[in-house]
Amino acid sequence: MPKMSSPLALPRKPRADAERNRERILEVAKDVFTRDGAAASLDEIARQSSIGNATLYRHFPTREDLIEAVYRTEVEKLAAAEQRFAAIMPPLEALRAWMLLFIDHVAEKKLIIPAMDTVPGGSLRLIEGARSTIHNAFLNAVQRAIASGDLRSDTNPDDLIRALIGVFHTTASPGWESSARRLVDILIAGSRSTSERSIAWISSPSALPEK
Repeated sequence: MPKMSSPLALPRKPRADAERNRERILEVAKDVFTRDGAAASLDEIARQSSIGNATLYRHFPTREDLIEAVYRTEVEKLAAAEQRFAAIMPPLEALRAWMLLFIDHVAEKKLIIPAMDTVPGGSLRLIEGARSTIHNAFLNAVQRAIASGDLRSDTNPDDLIRALIGVFHTTASPGWESSARRLVDILIAGSRSTSERSIAWISSPSALPEK
């Protein structure tokens, strides 16, 4: 009796295509919700994503599901960036790069919060849910900079992140992003392991106020 062959493995291409579709939907949705708010047309999101409406609803059955996925994806990207920076940069540079990226995250979140407020529990629930992910990424970056000797051994990561989170309360002021970026350099300079390095950091062009 001939030996029965094992079932053929399912093709991988549809799964890859589905993942690309999902990523494209999220990318487009972030821009559209930021521009048009929570009432943005899902048909328009599907059109700009070059997919059919059925594909969009297969990935995200409701508008709220899509809005929530957009925010969670941005948080995941922020956390992944910490690992990416750590792999290609010295610890202190990686920490600074991540802190500056966090400022960009705050700026983007400010624009999409009106849409986030429409999901069950509102934007506060989404932000609270992301808090530990962001905190852990920041903690890892600070601990590496301490271990490398770039930051003082008594540096408290929670003190730094509390100061950085204070940025949330300044986003209504004109020029807040420039001020927040200068704050990043000030926080790092104040935590350096030697006063000489601190002075050098503060004197760098990136740390000087814009004229």
